[in-house]
Amino acid sequence: MRIFFLGGTGFIGYHAVVELVNHGHQIRILSLPPEPTAGLFPENVEIILGDFNALEDQELEELIAGCEGAVFAAGVDDRVTPKAPAYPFFYQANVKSSVRFFTIAKKAGVKKGVLLGSYFAHFDRFWPELQLSQHHPYIRSRVEQEREVLAIASDEMNMAILELPYIFGHMPGKTPLWKPLVNYLHWPFPWVFYPRGGSAMVSVRQVAEAITGAIEQGKGHNCYLIGDGNLQWGAFLTRLAAAAGLRRKVITLPDWLLRVGLMVVKMWHRIRGLEGGLDPSEFTKLQTRETFFDPQPAQRALGFQGGGLDEAFRETIQGCGYTAEETSVE
Repeated sequence: MRIFFLGGTGFIGYHAVVELVNHGHQIRILSLPPEPTAGLFPENVEIILGDFNALEDQELEELIAGCEGAVFAAGVDDRVTPKAPAYPFFYQANVKSSVRFFTIAKKAGVKKGVLLGSYFAHFDRFWPELQLSQHHPYIRSRVEQEREVLAIASDEMNMAILELPYIFGHMPGKTPLWKPLVNYLHWPFPWVFYPRGGSAMVSVRQVAEAITGAIEQGKGHNCYLIGDGNLQWGAFLTRLAAAAGLRRKVITLPDWLLRVGLMVVKMWHRIRGLEGGLDPSEFTKLQTRETFFDPQPAQRALGFQGGGLDEAFRETIQGCGYTAEETSVE
């Protein structure tokens, strides 16, 4: 297929584009200047430089015309801390932009749409008592993004929303977002402090395989939880440290201490006129839970395999500028 990719030069996008090309698909990327480093992508990948938000609808439709698939891998995540109130910022970046993208893609004749979302939207449904979308502007934007994008889908255009957890790996020329945590593991003491709880995790290569599977095998209008391993935070840090050749004892922080620390963060944001996508005072309730799920239904539906987390941990370590080890912790 010919596939139009928004966000193709990012961390996930890069790996997905390479995987799609390996499957024989033709890729057209819309990318902000400057042009990606020469040799980053295969020669047959078409890169168009331009600002999605500055293009007129007709211009964008002409760029998408002739493509059978469209992938939205743009938007922003919860690491961004905009000026208060935060929700209008997240709504514009995640909801309005993706709705515009797929509305135009549908008009241009696209048959397969893929949206990269967040597993927080799943847990908003799974744990209604936490009221995640009411307390966290970022999660609210992901929940509304899913609802509005699914409303665009029809018999003429299938839609697959991939709900993604924490992702590990590396791409050329960019430092992984995990560098502060990796730096923390390299501090000169044999123990590290972290809260209780845990999360589902996945390698970026598996996400790329899931995107390819959604393009090739996705049917109807569905949300897929994309994951591989469910790790408690202590096991995760031990395993990540082992990938760096380190031995670390993980000491669990009491919930009250985490809550106090996050309240300080919230006050600091308020003093500066900012608001986080995840409300610090409420985030303790989520961070100390086990945001686990069964990844096998999506793996079966989209035709990709589990495995590869240890390799992804090593790549993350290397991408952060440290030496990675072959040892792993089971």
